[in-house]
Amino acid sequence: MKKYFFALFIVCVGFSAFAQRFHRSEYKDSCHHIMVVGVHISGQLPYGDLSNRFGPNFSAGMPVFYKTSKNLIFGVEGNYIFGGNVRENPLDYMYTSAGTITNGSGNPGQLRLNERGFTSYAIVGHVFNQLGKNKNSGLLAYIGLGYMQHKISIYDVGKSLPQVYGDLKKGYDRLTGGPAAMQFIGYMFLAKNRLANCYAGFEFQEGYTSGLRGYQYDTMTSDSKKRLDILIGFRIGWMLPLYKKAPKEFYYN
Repeated sequence: MKKYFFALFIVCVGFSAFAQRFHRSEYKDSCHHIMVVGVHISGQLPYGDLSNRFGPNFSAGMPVFYKTSKNLIFGVEGNYIFGGNVRENPLDYMYTSAGTITNGSGNPGQLRLNERGFTSYAIVGHVFNQLGKNKNSGLLAYIGLGYMQHKISIYDVGKSLPQVYGDLKKGYDRLTGGPAAMQFIGYMFLAKNRLANCYAGFEFQEGYTSGLRGYQYDTMTSDSKKRLDILIGFRIGWMLPLYKKAPKEFYYN
């Protein structure tokens, strides 16, 4: 995972450097009102109560925000959480001593458990361009308030297990959700070239969640316990700035 994100980071930085060297003209160095749409991917580690249920995961998302001429940020972002490292198996009691689960025909069945979820936030922040290549780039910091939800996705490989057929899955999936907060700090580069725009940095998310299912079949209880679900990760992404109009003034290197 670390090698994958390091490679993406090198590609993004290298592409930006290439664009700066070979594009002979660029916008006059001034702050602009800019609408920005981005896509990103993150590698995340769970902490708090979430670490008892899941291991490391990935997240893919899209921020949409407006940057003012004073480099203030206002917008929204959504993220899809996915992973295959499930530490809490609510179906564990169904397995035989041989490590299999019996299907409706009396033969061994196969289950796959995955992590699935999402977060959504309204965000506000600032671009500190003192460290930037131009006045629209620099240290990017923002915070957000929103919602976090996650569950154990249960997949019956052979579609032969009556124990998890249809809505019966809901008694085991540990659907959990609640209000959440997030913080991001990193670096954003916006160039004249609309392709050579990227950002990278560290994200922190805290979900104040609880179980959303009324009854759990394996424990034969409801799940109303308050949880603190934390995700810490490294994010890298690409941005498309949508300028209201291109500045008429240019300078040449």
